[in-house]
Amino acid sequence: MPIRLLCWGLAIAVAGGLGLMTAASAPASVSTVLVRGEPMKLRVLVYNIEYGGDKSTDQVIRKIDADVVGVLESYNRLPEIARKTGYPYYNVGLQLLSKYPILEPAGAGGLYSLIEVQPGYVIAFFNTHLDYVKYGPSRLARGVPAAQVLASENEVRAESIKILTPQIRDLVSSGYPVYLTGDLNTPSSLDYTKATVGSREGITASFQWPVSEALAQAGMRDTYREIHPNPVLVPGTTMVDPDFRKGGFGDRIDYIYAGGPSRTLLSTVVGESNGPDVGIGFAKWTSDHRAVLSTFRVTPVALRTTIALDRRMLNQGDALKIRYHAPGNSTTTIVVVPEGSDKSEAILTTVASESGATAVATSALPPDGYDILMLSSDGKELARNSFWVRSTTAGVDLRSGKDVYQVGEPIDISWQDGPANRWDWIGVYRANAANPNKDDYLLWGYVGGHDSGALPPQVFGSMALGAQSQGKPWPLPPGNYRIHYLLTDQYKSAGYRDITVTR
Repeated sequence: MPIRLLCWGLAIAVAGGLGLMTAASAPASVSTVLVRGEPMKLRVLVYNIEYGGDKSTDQVIRKIDADVVGVLESYNRLPEIARKTGYPYYNVGLQLLSKYPILEPAGAGGLYSLIEVQPGYVIAFFNTHLDYVKYGPSRLARGVPAAQVLASENEVRAESIKILTPQIRDLVSSGYPVYLTGDLNTPSSLDYTKATVGSREGITASFQWPVSEALAQAGMRDTYREIHPNPVLVPGTTMVDPDFRKGGFGDRIDYIYAGGPSRTLLSTVVGESNGPDVGIGFAKWTSDHRAVLSTFRVTPVALRTTIALDRRMLNQGDALKIRYHAPGNSTTTIVVVPEGSDKSEAILTTVASESGATAVATSALPPDGYDILMLSSDGKELARNSFWVRSTTAGVDLRSGKDVYQVGEPIDISWQDGPANRWDWIGVYRANAANPNKDDYLLWGYVGGHDSGALPPQVFGSMALGAQSQGKPWPLPPGNYRIHYLLTDQYKSAGYRDITVTR
C-alpha cells in the first residue's frame, strides 16, 4: 500500500454516552490471573429470522428481551431491527444485538466480540452461521453412505467451525466465559445416539456429527442438552425438513454453546404456540427456524490491554467508536495508519488516558484498509486493530480473468468494492435470461465459499467457477453468459460481468 501524507480533520471526542468504564474504575495493573466482576444473570437468544425477518420476528425479539441476541439472516436490516426492538448496541458483521457495548478487540480478527456486561468486565461472544448445502440428515435419508456424509460434513461445515475453535479454545483456557450462538445446519452427536435410534423418523443409526465434536473438544457445552439431557424425551427440534410449518421430523440445528466459568440455569425452545418442546410460544411464527433461549449465571472478567472497535467495516462518513484500555499506562497514544504500516506513517495521533473511549469520524478517510494502534508513553505498541472504510458511492467492480473461455475451462472471477455482507454470492446466468428476479441461475457460489458464515465480511475476493461449484451444468456449453454479484443470499444484483464460452 502506498504511503499517504494526508491532512484532514478527524473528529476525536470522548464518547461519553457509551456506558464504558473510566480510568478511575480500571484495574490498576495487568495480571496473568483474570480479575472477576460481580456474578450476574445473562439471557442469550439465538434466532434465525429468515431472509431479514419481518414485524413478527421483531416482535419475538422485543418480547423475549434477552441480553444478547445472535441473529442469523438479519443481513443489512439489523440496524432497523435494533431500533424497532430497543437494543442500544448492534454489530452487522457479527450479527449481534446487545443491551451492553459490543467490542471487537485487538487480535479477534472479526471472529468474535467482547461484550462489556459490567463497566470494565466482559464476556466473549461468537455468532456463526454454517453453510446449508449437502445437509447431512437428508443425505443419510437418501441412502448416501455414512462415510460420504461424514466427508461432506467435514468439507462444508467442520472446516468452517475450525476457523473459530482455536480462538474459542484459547479464551476458554484463559478463563473467559465464552458463548457461541449459531445456526450450524447440522445435528448434534448428543441427538444421534444409540438411545435415539428409531425414536423419530430419520434417525436410523448413531452418528458423530463433526461440528458438535469440534466444539466439545474446544471446551464448549451444548446448553440445551445441559438442561434437557434426554434427546428421546425432549428432541428440541428447531428446523425440520420438510419445513415444520408443513409437518416433518427434522433436527435441532440452532444452538447456544457455553464455555468457561458460567452455569446454565435454563434453556428452552421459542417457537409457534403448542409446537413440540416449545417452552415460549407465539401465535404468529413466520421464521422457518425456531429460536433457543438460555439463561446463565456468569461472572465476567476484567478487560485486559486492548484497543477495541464497535465494528471493523464502516461506510465512509461513519463514526468509528473506539474503546481503549491499557492498565498500568497513565498516558497512551492512539494512532491511525494505513493498513500494515507502523507508527511512523501516522495519519492521526491523539493522546489518551489509561482507559476510556473516543470516536473517529471517517468522512475524510479515502476508502481503504487502516490499522489503529495504541502506544505506551515510550512509544511501544501495546495493541493493534484494523478497520476498513468502504465507499458509499462506488459499485462492485466485478472482473473475470478474460472475456472468452473454452468449454470446461474454470472461470476466474474477482471483485473489489464489494458491500461485504455475509452470504453475498456469485451467480451465472444465460445472457438472454439474466434477470435474477425472474430467471434461473446456473452455477453459483458464496463469495466466502462454505466459510461465508464464519469469516468476517470483506470488500474484495475471488473464486473459480468450475466442477466444484454449486449448480449446473458443468461444463457450461458454448454461449454467452452474465455473471452477477448478488446480495445477502437473495436476488438483488450489485454488479455483473459478461463472458463467452466457446469450443
